[in-house]
Parts: sequence; C-alpha cells; structure tokens
Amino acid sequence: MTRLLDNKTIIVTGAGGNIGRAYCDGLIAAGANLVMADLADLSGLASEFQREGGRAIAVRVDVSDPASVQAMADRAVAAFGGIDGLVNNAGFFKGCSFGSFLDIPIEEWDLCFDVNVRGVWLCCKAVVPHMRTRGGKIINVSSNTPYKGVPNFLHYVSSKAAIIGLTRALAREVGEFNIQVNTLCPDLIPDADITAKQGSAADERTIAGRCLKRTQKPQDMVGSALFLLSDGADFVTGQSLLVNGGAFFN
Repeated sequence: MTRLLDNKTIIVTGAGGNIGRAYCDGLIAAGANLVMADLADLSGLASEFQREGGRAIAVRVDVSDPASVQAMADRAVAAFGGIDGLVNNAGFFKGCSFGSFLDIPIEEWDLCFDVNVRGVWLCCKAVVPHMRTRGGKIINVSSNTPYKGVPNFLHYVSSKAAIIGLTRALAREVGEFNIQVNTLCPDLIPDADITAKQGSAADERTIAGRCLKRTQKPQDMVGSALFLLSDGADFVTGQSLLVNGGAFFN
C-alpha cells in the first residue's frame, strides 16, 4: 500500500530535539527518505530506523554556517537522488534568557537570529536549486509567540516573526517552480528543561486559554507537517498554520 510520502526525500533540521524526533518518526511511518540534520550525531537513530526497514541518514550540520548547510543538501542528493521537502525545525530557544529587552546580551540576540532566521534562509538557499525541476515543499517552523506578543522574550519573538515574513516573501519568489513554502506555528510544548526554567505555571496558563484543555505534545505537530509536505497541499503556500489547541485564532 502506498504511503503518504513514499520515496519523497525530506530534510528535517533540529532532528535531535523532542519535536524534531516526532517529525522524524512521522516521516518514516509515512514512507519518506529521511535526512536527519542536527548539531548532534544522530547516526545511531538512523541505524535504528534502517533496522526497522526505514530509509534514513544522519548529517551533522550547523544551520548558521553556509558550508555546513550546503554539505547537508549535497549529502541528501547523494543518498537519495534529490530533495522533495525541507522542515526548518532547528532553532535557538532553550538558551534564550527570559527578561527585559533592556538586558538581552547583544551576543545572544545575534545568536538567536543567526540560528532562527539566517539558518532558515541558508537551508532554503541550499535546497531550492534541487527543487526547481521537480517542485518541492518547505516548512519553516515559527511560533505562536509573535501572534501573542509574548513579553520578556523579545529576541526570540522577533526572530520567529521574521520567519513568517520570510515564508510569505519566499513563497512568491519560488511559486513559479511549483515549490510551496508554509509556516508551522506551535504553541508552548513543555519538556523537562522548559518546566525547570519557566515552571509548570506557564503551561497551566496556556492550557487555560485553549479550547482543548490539555498540554501540547510534540506529536501534535506531526499531522500538520505531513499534510504540508504531501501532494494534498499542492495549492497551499505562503500560509501560517497555528497548531495551538485553539488558544487563539489567526
């Protein structure tokens, strides 16, 4: 039986995190050729997927470095013959300080934009030439924070707002090549590190404002990503899909 993404080659950056791993599990289940890109070594996970009959490779990449990103794209093409999709999931979040914009270190502001915005741009630059003759799907992962205007997190919120603008402009530039570019915007998805930093009260406040009264999980992002990477989204581009349990409406 044909699966949703059979033989489609998809790159996931930030594949080693909780949400990245959820995307990878979903893509393997959907039949994709998976390229797991991360600062960490994910070769063990690639081998695990391979033993279970999946097609996966691991690539170490710094998304803020042009040479590293180009090497990632080259590895994907060498392994699978082309690139059909990109999930720009890598991001600088957990290392961001939380407090007044007056106190954000310049180095931290720059790092946030280097990873969250420059990284998305570089990854798109690296894959689009391989999509021009075959079409393709790009998902840029933003956040609900620009829509909420979350205070005391200005560098992160600003970087995620930039991704929304980047997506909309890029969709117009590459549409003639049948490349669709969309944004996925998760809400707060807590893990042990986030809870230790912000406390459980942050999740409780977020849940209280949702139509669906529960904690958001990494797996809640997978269905939307699979749709945007599939042929079913061939006429969807330049859009921002908020996956937030109805916390608010776009």
